[in-house]
Amino acid sequence: MAIEHASVQVARKPWGVADLHPWSSIDGCNDPVGELWFQRTDRSATIPALLLKLLFTSEPLSIQVHPDDAFARTIGLPNGKTEAWYILSATPDARVGLGLKRHLTPQELRAAIRNGSIASLVDWRSVKKGDLIFVPAGTIHAIGAGIVLAEIQQHSDATFRLFDYGRKRELHEDSAVAVSDAGPIQAHAGPRRLTAVRTALVASPHFVLERVDLPANSNWSLNADRETWILVIEGQARIGPTNMTVGEVVFAEADRAGIDVGPDGMSALLAYPAPDPVVPLLEERGEHMSKSAGMSAARSSKPEQIVAVRT
Repeated sequence: MAIEHASVQVARKPWGVADLHPWSSIDGCNDPVGELWFQRTDRSATIPALLLKLLFTSEPLSIQVHPDDAFARTIGLPNGKTEAWYILSATPDARVGLGLKRHLTPQELRAAIRNGSIASLVDWRSVKKGDLIFVPAGTIHAIGAGIVLAEIQQHSDATFRLFDYGRKRELHEDSAVAVSDAGPIQAHAGPRRLTAVRTALVASPHFVLERVDLPANSNWSLNADRETWILVIEGQARIGPTNMTVGEVVFAEADRAGIDVGPDGMSALLAYPAPDPVVPLLEERGEHMSKSAGMSAARSSKPEQIVAVRT
């Protein structure tokens, strides 16, 4: 049983940013921050099935692909990496790459990696705040500059680079050709309204990602019968024992927690391993509160727990 205020691991990247507000107070002025990884505070606990991150881009990331479960196991990894991105903010010219414009044979893909033409074969598309992008394992993809996004993924760091904008890092031609679905992406079902406050953004074999929009001064019960990650993206609430606000994350598993929403309401992303939405995950309890439930506009009184790393 667990209800935890997740700790934060900082990944500093040359393509990161200096200012993470309003998502974090971490300072990236002297060393840009590219990613925040949210982790369980109980380091002796079993590794979760999912990994939740925030990404901040001032430059485009590499063009890459991730393996599926079957291929990952052939190279000694427990699972592959399917992921989804929720765009939290984006500049007017922000783009992501998802799939290719046309189908390539393995020989054509290998040649495109070697001569760099893969960058022009990627299907680039504009993104804006609130967009959801589903990236199944095997999909060639890239994240452009000027984006802040939340990423939920299978817990894996298996990444094969196809193009890296001259950064002189290793490319993984053989593995990329072996795992890539080298063509246009297949259409994925769009968001589905579950209740007045819950919207299923993605329901895949590996995880469900929801957006919840809870009204001001309302009271809810979170019934987490499996690992559940909650990222606050607007407003504030007390979740279990902790006041939570924008950019903070709660991890819950095999436990129940009350959610007392503040005077501005709260919107959050919820993610959990399941092929379909869990109906009793969130239930309203009692009447709306007449007061602010002790919420304030400040960040929670519990300081962020931060582990700084360089990758």
